Formats: sequence, structure tokens, C-alpha cells
Amino acid sequence: MQYGLAAWGLREEPLESQLAITSGFGLDLLEFSIANYDRDVLRPGATDGEIERVKTLFRQHGVRLECGCTGNDFTGDDVEEQVGKVIGVVDIAARLGIRYLRIFAGFSSDSVMYGERLDRMLAALKTVNAHAAAKNVVLCVETHGGVTASPGGAQVHFNSVSTRVDRWRELLETGVAVTYDPANLAAAGQGEPAAFFRRFREHIPYIHLKDFRDVPGGVLPAACGEGRLDWPELMAALKEFDGPAMIEYELTGDVRDGMRRSLDFLKRF
Repeated sequence: MQYGLAAWGLREEPLESQLAITSGFGLDLLEFSIANYDRDVLRPGATDGEIERVKTLFRQHGVRLECGCTGNDFTGDDVEEQVGKVIGVVDIAARLGIRYLRIFAGFSSDSVMYGERLDRMLAALKTVNAHAAAKNVVLCVETHGGVTASPGGAQVHFNSVSTRVDRWRELLETGVAVTYDPANLAAAGQGEPAAFFRRFREHIPYIHLKDFRDVPGGVLPAACGEGRLDWPELMAALKEFDGPAMIEYELTGDVRDGMRRSLDFLKRF
């Protein structure tokens, strides 16, 4: 695996800081966030100068611009707007030379994803994937459920179409690839996330590695090895994987320490 750092935990850090943390860990991969969070430096319509500044910063820190990510939801009522946004982000990714772009299918409960609503989501994925393929960008849908909060502040994850193994045939028929996040699968109640990897391995070009720990009422983000995942089983399944493996630690308050703990843990395998 080629370890790097995922974007979400670093969302409060300026880009220069994200890059310094990455290179400081001896890594050369950073997932670059585009129009995913309000502090992101690039959005659809970015100028050539803004694009070049990002490329320059990555070069100066010796970090590769290979994986990007954005935020979207094709399961709501504004699908057309969401499609336009993702197409704009794909254009930026292509200008940056990004190969893999993480997107979402959507966060609505799988229980409501049928009929016209399902058809709209699948059509949206086909549309954005066709645009991405023409730009030599590989769209990767993350295994990510819906998330709400319990009264005590814990996260409660529930199944979306992208955490249901039996719904992935429909998703893959749109042409997209997979960003495999085993912690998200486990948090949504999928008991064998390693089995998901083995089943869909040929469709998974890059992955996220993180953990969740059980607390009263739900789960909370944790460093790798400090939560509910069966890491020996997972790492055995991943032993042949040689693509980008982005370490994700979602708590911004101690993100450097959390990512360091995660990296140290993963290096034991």
C-alpha cells in the first residue's frame, strides 16, 4: 500500500499545513479536497493562477497530486445542481492532473432508494462518470452511509446504497469505481468489511483507513487500531493491494497526533 493522508481530518488546516504534515510523516500522497469544505482553496471556475499555485505547493513539498475528493449527494432533491458541481470539480481535477476523484452516491437511507429516486441517482452517476472518463479522471464512489447524531453526541451510522453489498452491482454499472472505507461499512452494520474488499477488489483503486470506537448511543471517530475493526483480518485482505491508502482521522482537535498514531499502527503489519 502507498500510504497518504485523507483530506477530511485536515479540513481545518491550511493547504500548506496539510502538505507539511504529509511530508513531515515521510509520505508523498495527500488527498486534495475540492469544493468539499468551506476552507478548500479551489472551487468550480478556479483560475489558471489558482490551479498553478496548488501544483506549485505540492511540488515544493514533494507530494503527489494523484487523489482528490469532493462532497455531493445524488439522493436528494437537487440532483441537477449536484451533477453540475461534480462536473465542475472533475474539470478542476483534470487540470491538476488528478487521477482518482472520490465522490459520493448519496446519504439517504437505503430504505427509500427505489423507483424514480434511485433512477435519478444512477443517471447522475452515469452522467458525471462519462464526463470524468473523457477527462481521464476515475470517479470513485466511497462506501459511506448516512450519519446522524444521538442525544449524547455519538454518531449513528445507517445504510445508504453504497454500504449495501447487494446494491453495488447497480452502482458499478454506471461505470464508477470504489473508494473502499472499511470503517464506514462496519459503522453502518456490515459485519465483514474485509469480505467486501475481496469481492470488489478489481473495482477498488484507492482506499481510506480509519476506525470508529463504540460509545453509548453510537460510535466516535478513532485512530486506526483504536476502535471496532478487526485489523489483522483486514490487513490480511489488503496485503496484495498496492494503490493509495489514505489515512483518515476525523477529529480536527488532535489530527496530527491521531494520524501519527494511525500510521505507527499500520506500519506494524
